[in-house]
Amino acid sequence: MRLPLLLLLTLRIVQADSSLFDRFFDEYYFHFNPTQGTAAGFHQYDARLEDYSQKAVDDQIAVLHRFEGEFNRAPASDDRDLVLGKIRADLLALQAIRMWEKNPDVYSSGITSSIFTLMSRAFAPQPERLRSVISREKQIPRALDEARANLKNPPRIYTEIALEQLPGLVQFFEKDVPLAFTQVHDPKLLAEFKVANKGSIDALQRYSAFLKNELLPRSNGDFRIGPDNFRKKLSYEEMVDMPLDDLLKVGYANLRQNQESFRKVAQQIDPKKTPAQILTDLESDHPPPDRLLGSFRDLFAGLREFIDKHKIIDIPSKVEPILEETPPFMRATTFASMDTPGGFERVAKEAFFNVTLPERSWSKQQVEDHMRGFNRGTITSTAIHEAYPGHYVQFLWVQQIPSKVRKLLGASTNVEGWAHYCEQMMLDEGYAAGDLKLRLGQLQDALLRNARYIVGIQMHTGKMTFEEAVDFFVKEGYQTRANGERETKRGTSDPTYLYYTLGKLEILKLREDYKKMRGTQFRLSQFHDEFIKQGYPPIRIVRHALLGSNGSLL
Repeated sequence: MRLPLLLLLTLRIVQADSSLFDRFFDEYYFHFNPTQGTAAGFHQYDARLEDYSQKAVDDQIAVLHRFEGEFNRAPASDDRDLVLGKIRADLLALQAIRMWEKNPDVYSSGITSSIFTLMSRAFAPQPERLRSVISREKQIPRALDEARANLKNPPRIYTEIALEQLPGLVQFFEKDVPLAFTQVHDPKLLAEFKVANKGSIDALQRYSAFLKNELLPRSNGDFRIGPDNFRKKLSYEEMVDMPLDDLLKVGYANLRQNQESFRKVAQQIDPKKTPAQILTDLESDHPPPDRLLGSFRDLFAGLREFIDKHKIIDIPSKVEPILEETPPFMRATTFASMDTPGGFERVAKEAFFNVTLPERSWSKQQVEDHMRGFNRGTITSTAIHEAYPGHYVQFLWVQQIPSKVRKLLGASTNVEGWAHYCEQMMLDEGYAAGDLKLRLGQLQDALLRNARYIVGIQMHTGKMTFEEAVDFFVKEGYQTRANGERETKRGTSDPTYLYYTLGKLEILKLREDYKKMRGTQFRLSQFHDEFIKQGYPPIRIVRHALLGSNGSLL
């Protein structure tokens, strides 16, 4: 039977679109970012390391321009717009922001991350994964040579941060990489690994000496990306086009609202104490180290029960994440994390909720300092953010999305915005029966994200110095000075880390608009289900799917 002409044309468009998307991932995304291929579950890339050469940068730019033209001519769709945003964001990063020329940590941490992706999940037997590690490690000395050639005039703070990181990265290769492959007993393979691993360690140590002796003295660059690049980065990555002055007004308004809520809750807890004193008391309310994993495990059942009983969101699987101690090779940098497989992983499909326990060699004071970070409020907000109904539930839904684009590309305002939104939403819906101490902890986390929001914009548009940003975290975000310094350092290379608060506010606005549209038929669970089924694209795309039009994001 002959198909109608219109249907044939439609099928050709769909096939052409599918082919174009596939070519984008094959010829650009994974070709130039093989580590992302491994993480996504495409293991034909496991033996390859990123090419960091100037020629590779030029090649990427050329390929991106070619695909930009092709996608501009393709039929309009949300997925097409998502890919176009990725293309334009990457062109901005390569041509204008140029971290490959300014940030030495891009290289040393990048190669370490590439090895880590082969260690963190058992998608293949250890000997097979070790062969891929060896292959990537053999390419590390060349990658660090390319770094030397590329780095021109970094900001001093970038070189200092890279130098701070390097001892831990060297230790990662010295201790943690071998620990990840203890089941390998092939003498020839182990000997080959020993040589490649030592080569990686030696290359990192030479790189460290280069940074200290040659690069640091000539690191006089500016970390600020400027208002024009900031606007473009936010537009391409998050599809947010609001003028920066208006964004700041939104950020300050939410900061003041949270500060006032914090003050009122603290007064309700104990009117005789200052908010700072109450926070100190809260931090001392933590389980003993040997009960830390159990404390998280105990929360899972209660969170799921509350979500089901109060119809918060459908959870498409009864399988819980595997709660375990953070693996040795992650403990230096990870407090707690959710390790989920890529959207196309077919073997290692389990998810891990990793929690870093105190080391046995630590002093009593070191243990206490670590455990204060795992106070009762932090444990609750972390479990909500990382697992139920935060990142883990979103991951479960992403697995079911048929769109290749939606499984691989997304926006931080969605991913981190959703998890941050959940911290507040769960308490708003009655979780923990109005426990004021949990609310105070949630508000302090919100104030931290408020400070990131404002500092990111102000520092990178030249309206706030590094020192002023640290003070802002302390005075306005209610953070310790040590944490303020750490957060400000992060902000120098992560300009748009406003995405936690920005995403939460976008979701709250979308929820309100969806509620107005649905009227008496509005159900919170329906909104959450419809939201989460879209994957994790910019909220503008979700608005289009749920409301039929974009409208105001905030």
